[in-house]
Amino acid sequence: MKTIYKNKQSEIAIMELYDRQLKALNVKYEDLFVDTRFGITHVVKTGNQNGKPLLIIHGSNNTMPYELSYFSALLPCFCIYAADTIGHPGKSSQTILSRKSMEYGEWASDVITELGFQKMNCLGSSLGGGILVKLMCTAPEKVKKSVLVVPAGIANASMLGAIFSTAIPMNKYIKTREDKWLKDVLLPMALDEKNIDENDIEMLKYSTEHVKTSPFSIFPSIAKTRDLRKFTAPTFIIVAEKDRMFPSNKILTKAKKTIPNLKTHILKGQGQKFNLFNDAIIMIKEFLEN
Repeated sequence: MKTIYKNKQSEIAIMELYDRQLKALNVKYEDLFVDTRFGITHVVKTGNQNGKPLLIIHGSNNTMPYELSYFSALLPCFCIYAADTIGHPGKSSQTILSRKSMEYGEWASDVITELGFQKMNCLGSSLGGGILVKLMCTAPEKVKKSVLVVPAGIANASMLGAIFSTAIPMNKYIKTREDKWLKDVLLPMALDEKNIDENDIEMLKYSTEHVKTSPFSIFPSIAKTRDLRKFTAPTFIIVAEKDRMFPSNKILTKAKKTIPNLKTHILKGQGQKFNLFNDAIIMIKEFLEN
């Protein structure tokens, strides 16, 4: 059986990391497992049980609890269903989906159905945003409102250029196993060392050491205008001004041409590894609640 982990010990290490990260969130939660056409998907139900349901999809080669920490300010407001992206570190099936097809969108559609909803508010960042874009293409009727944070799937920079910017420090880490090089791997995305903390270093270290990471996995195929022609739900796109992977100007230019009911916000001076300050969190809350 194919596995996304380098060996059994690697899988155990990732599961231990996952549980530590989830515990660190210090929230009550319920484990759910739903069946999709691509395999079992693990979903953590948490947050305000009386709030509006919100599906959160995480990015490439990260764990769901790690990514959920970015959006922890939403927990008191919404009943959050945080899905472990299939084929990535977590407790879902290890089925690797094609980044070039609409399989990720079909997977997300199945998750919504199996959770018992006809449609949901959805939020995705980075690859999670790209997965949400594919859901908007394949099952637009299942998205009540869409929040895309520094999303893939709309416009990419050069894949080779983005990978090359991290290749030298990654190779130095592989040779030396010195954590200082992991900070240099993250720096092109974070732009400033103050935007990198111990959790970021730990997540990257575990992904590098234990997961069969594809450098191209963060770049799903770009949605074409015709793919989104049936999508009319309200959409809020948050981009980072200096994002080197998913350029803000290209994303906004294309989105304004293809998504009719659109709200946008630019994270000034920030890169792909973003900080959601209070004003952005308030805008997400207001967008989803109103």
